[in-house]
Amino acid sequence: MPGTDPAQACAVVTGELPDFPYLPELPARGVGADIIGRTASLLVDLPVETTPRGWKFAAHAGRDQRRAVDFLSFDLDAIQQAADGYAGPFKVQVCGPLTLAARIELSRSVNPALTDPGALADLTSSLAEGVAEHALAVRERIPGATLVVQIDEPELPAVLAGRVRTASGLSTVPALDEITATDTLRSVLAAAGTFTVVHCCASGFPFLLTKEAGAGAVSFDLALLERTEIDAVAEVAEAGLGLLVGAVPSRDDVAAWAAGAARAAGAARAAGAEGAGKDAASGVVTLWRRTALDAQGLARQVVVTPACGLAGLSPKAARETLAHCREAARIAPELIEEGD
Repeated sequence: MPGTDPAQACAVVTGELPDFPYLPELPARGVGADIIGRTASLLVDLPVETTPRGWKFAAHAGRDQRRAVDFLSFDLDAIQQAADGYAGPFKVQVCGPLTLAARIELSRSVNPALTDPGALADLTSSLAEGVAEHALAVRERIPGATLVVQIDEPELPAVLAGRVRTASGLSTVPALDEITATDTLRSVLAAAGTFTVVHCCASGFPFLLTKEAGAGAVSFDLALLERTEIDAVAEVAEAGLGLLVGAVPSRDDVAAWAAGAARAAGAARAAGAEGAGKDAASGVVTLWRRTALDAQGLARQVVVTPACGLAGLSPKAARETLAHCREAARIAPELIEEGD
């Protein structure tokens, strides 16, 4: 989310998404609130520190890792207050082990941890323990929550394709084999002890690998989905996984998209469609129809989400994006039943 005030962000989330709120992240606060630093605050017995290039393993926890711990504590306090009395699904998100390994350097080298099997194993073990403790802490603060843990893996396609660059930028890390990648991801997913989602808003989402790793759902950017990937989406959905479909833009073009959607909604009201979520709902319905699965499954298995994070938007645009998601989720089951 945009901004630096956790109380305000939590109020927006719980207000706009009363049926499925989440713990916001506020990277605008700086180092320690970024995707790597935030999850580094969860690592157990694996200290890190920052360098001019980013994060690296260290002998002792650096100031920025301690700062990340404080940020997360502030956010948990804020969501505990905002979600007081809440009962229902509640999502938290952490950076996944493969993305961490691609972005954290070894302690005595500028190469990423991904280049060292031992470092990757240690990182995975530490993260798994930290995720389990984090899940427990959230349950204690929001006793009525049915916890959903999202594992963010923006670098996963690059890790599998051998596109992760070394610190010099002159070469790339060899591709990680799929068996190792699956086992690594499975360890962290299993440690969560609850329903899990793997999210990646890069192209080339490895749907089948995610299923094999034991995720309960996949979360992806609908705009990046290729027609050749529809069969994989159908396979994971047929296996019972949920689809968190990023159908509402979350980039700086969201204002233009919303204006166009509003015009379309105004023109379509005579046919019974409502709200600026019409375009997003139509995209979700089109995807589901292409899977050739039962129409009623859409309402059971699909969650409409922003395409990716909202931190780059204005507070107003971020709030409107969440509202569009909620509207699209209301409309989509009606559209697929009506054959719209």
